[in-house]
Amino acid sequence: MSRAAEKILVIKLGAFGDVVQADGALRDIRAFHPGAEIVLLTTPPFRKLMDRCPHVDRVLTDSRAPRWKIGAWIRLASMLRNERFTRAYDLQRQGRTELYHKLFLRNVAWSGKQKDEQPKSGLDGLAFQLKNAGVPTHHCLKPDVSWMADDMADFLHKEGVRKPYVALIPGCSARHPHKRWPYYGELAGALIERGYDVVTAPGPDEIELAKRIPGHTLLGPNGYLDWFELAGVLKDACYIVGNDTGPSHVASCLGKPGLALFGPHTSASRTGIRRGEFDAIEVADLAGLSAKTVLDAITPRLPAVQENSV
Repeated sequence: MSRAAEKILVIKLGAFGDVVQADGALRDIRAFHPGAEIVLLTTPPFRKLMDRCPHVDRVLTDSRAPRWKIGAWIRLASMLRNERFTRAYDLQRQGRTELYHKLFLRNVAWSGKQKDEQPKSGLDGLAFQLKNAGVPTHHCLKPDVSWMADDMADFLHKEGVRKPYVALIPGCSARHPHKRWPYYGELAGALIERGYDVVTAPGPDEIELAKRIPGHTLLGPNGYLDWFELAGVLKDACYIVGNDTGPSHVASCLGKPGLALFGPHTSASRTGIRRGEFDAIEVADLAGLSAKTVLDAITPRLPAVQENSV
């Protein structure tokens, strides 16, 4: 069968930061199969995001129903079988998606997690997988999600934000409060004293947290910024400081200078967030990481503030 007739399934269900970081792998798959129809299977929260991704042709969704919801599994099986895929790349690489291969897509050429893998990070695992499938990995370790970023210049002007501004990402999933560094307010105050504008762009459950931090809380006409607006704000920032959370991964994948703050929950190397000018600090206790320590780490990397900056 010629590549022009190929219909390829790529599976990446979540979470947000992992979906964002898969950009490079998707780009490599697209380059290796230039004439194929590439269909991404993800979860409903990421459909709008991945509809914009230039490396896929269509997006399908999987609700990740529990196994006891037989009807949902039957509908998923029917959807996948009716597509008549010729090849699949399982970038989710979990037992659940391996089941899709065994139960629904047994006759599809399958690329998934290898038993002999010992990757240092999730991205290293994807690179190993693609290489094993014969796919050149020119972009896998260097995701670039500039396609996410809306032009936010007019919005920022209306909000009175002056450049250079520093973007702070003080929140994270409500399920992981231990990932939240507690001193963003002190850091914001110190940056403002030095002449930098400071912005936060909180999600729906982070608005009250952000409002306690000095600077601009960017909410937008819908109550909070969507992913594309958030990416646009991050793209124009001179520097980003954030927790181990999806928006920090977006900043890293935009090629921005920045710093992610990690406690003991996981290692920065495991997440693959370090790239280019985006770095990380890892500590045993986030509450013991002072605002002064973070300020001292980022000050040499901040641009000089000019009078009457706009």
